[in-house]
Amino acid sequence: MKEFELKYGCNPNQKPARIYMREGGELPITILNGKPGYINFLDAFNAWQLVRELKEALGLPAVTSFKHVSPTSAAVGIPLSDTLKKACFVDDIEGLDDSPLACAYARARGTDRMCSFGDWVALSDVCDETTARLIKREVSDGIIAPGYTPEALEILKSKRKGGYNIVEIDPAYRPEPVERKQVFGVTFEQGRNEYKIDKSLFDNIVTAKKDLPESAARDLIVALITLKYTQSNSVCYAVDGQAIGVGAGQQSRIHCTRLAGDKADTWFLRQSEKVLSLPFKPEIGRPDRDNAIDNYINHNETDICADGYWQRYFTRRPEPFTDEEQRAYLDTLSGVALGSDAFFPFDDNIERARRSGVAYIAEPGGSIRDDAVISCCDKYNMTMAFTGMRLFHH
Repeated sequence: MKEFELKYGCNPNQKPARIYMREGGELPITILNGKPGYINFLDAFNAWQLVRELKEALGLPAVTSFKHVSPTSAAVGIPLSDTLKKACFVDDIEGLDDSPLACAYARARGTDRMCSFGDWVALSDVCDETTARLIKREVSDGIIAPGYTPEALEILKSKRKGGYNIVEIDPAYRPEPVERKQVFGVTFEQGRNEYKIDKSLFDNIVTAKKDLPESAARDLIVALITLKYTQSNSVCYAVDGQAIGVGAGQQSRIHCTRLAGDKADTWFLRQSEKVLSLPFKPEIGRPDRDNAIDNYINHNETDICADGYWQRYFTRRPEPFTDEEQRAYLDTLSGVALGSDAFFPFDDNIERARRSGVAYIAEPGGSIRDDAVISCCDKYNMTMAFTGMRLFHH
């Protein structure tokens, strides 16, 4: 297939639209089901690069959940604890522990369930039946993977009344070293960002504390590779082989750090006993549970515990999750890794990161206030490495 005609571009008024190879060659994909759109393919190709690079860096199956050209999360195939299985709504899946790919999907899709609603999924490995069964029951636009078992393909084809978008990509495909795009009729050209992210990036530890265990190095790699395919400015919190909070596309770095930190906090609080024991009515669907949990934790526009609201979701009125209770729970956390796609210009980022259990940081360095940032890390006994590498993505 040399080109694929799209229904429209980013918006319905943007026609005609298509994808094709500039030199007239074959597209590196096969569309097995559905008819993906313009934004679907932007998500698919960015997401595929992310999981391919994670797999190459860590040697584990990788999955990401993408929305609007940024990841909601990314994860590698590490088994989930019983608590995390329950928080991610996968405690009922038989054989989950036997499929590292399914574990990676459960982590990536379960991290930020609000933002993953209607996502695009990318898998580093051939989709197996267990992973397909997990994907089938979530609201999702499509998937890209290097292949599908026959059983997995049939399961996915039955999704969305047979219209689920399923794309197979040639894992051997490598793009040209120079990439181009047009903005306002002007062509931009640059070398592709092929910078390799691995443990050697953390050799320059600038804090008094030098300790960086293998698990922390793994999590920093997850954070930085996630950032490489996240719209800048961006910050990513990671732990246990998964991105747990992504702050994307903010003009101020502290807003990235706050946004990502708030998402990480929500992920942690979802695993608290108070949330896990919420008395949901059995007929409440997964998306409505996600909305209710987010309201319960974050005290949003709707007081989910108020009379007239709790009756919609619960068999009895739950006790509020107070700020004091949440803070006490979050204060028990530690060992979180944090990556930033550019330097931290102020130490307020470190102060915010500490509140979400961050102990390890990787950032490029190079700010005129590096000394203040390092000093703040030392105050909280954090380990910070300067990578010397910026990861802007636009």
